[in-house]
Amino acid sequence: MATEWKLFADLAERAGDKHVTVDAAPGDTVRDALDALLTDRPELEGRVLDEEGDGLRSQINVLRNGTNVREEEGLETELEEGDELALFPPVSGG
Repeated sequence: MATEWKLFADLAERAGDKHVTVDAAPGDTVRDALDALLTDRPELEGRVLDEEGDGLRSQINVLRNGTNVREEEGLETELEEGDELALFPPVSGG
């Protein structure tokens, strides 16, 4: 089973694509899908992970079906069939 990540702004530029499909199935966690993404696109790691390399940078947002995973179980949120994942860098307004 594959899960698709949608990447935005400089994250898409770094990855070389706005859509990246990873090997993650229902029952896996968002962390599993993120690990698969970073294995496939290691250039994202320093931009997405904190200094310890085991959590998200505070300004990076991960959405599952449009809901920030911080409002669910964080990176331990379980994936379900058909989930869409999105990775957003900090957004600056003006």
